[in-house]
Amino acid sequence: QVQLVESGGGLVQAGGSLRLSCAASGSIFSINTMGWYRQAPGKQRDLVAGITRGAVTNYADSVKGRFTISRDNAKNTVYLQMNSLKPEDTAVYYCNAGVILTTPGYLEVWGQGTLVTVSS
Repeated sequence: QVQLVESGGGLVQAGGSLRLSCAASGSIFSINTMGWYRQAPGKQRDLVAGITRGAVTNYADSVKGRFTISRDNAKNTVYLQMNSLKPEDTAVYYCNAGVILTTPGYLEVWGQGTLVTVSS
């Protein structure tokens, strides 16, 4: 019914930048909160940043001042601008969205994940 497709991951040196994108498609009436999570090897999946439909944002303490989340409601897309990357930012990054469907219903959807590797 709904798909999230992520892009923008890759390999970058410490101090560099990457921009992740996540586009939602399918039976979407509107999208509430969108967010980015990450999971490093052997660790749990943690919230990196979230943004409401009205653009209220929240961030994990570890990324405040370095990462910026934004969204384009017309395109059902969320972005994560990552600056001053550190090796400890290395993880698989997952997009998440709370979707109100065109058919009655609500669905929490996850993307397939995109790998970000930061070399020292």
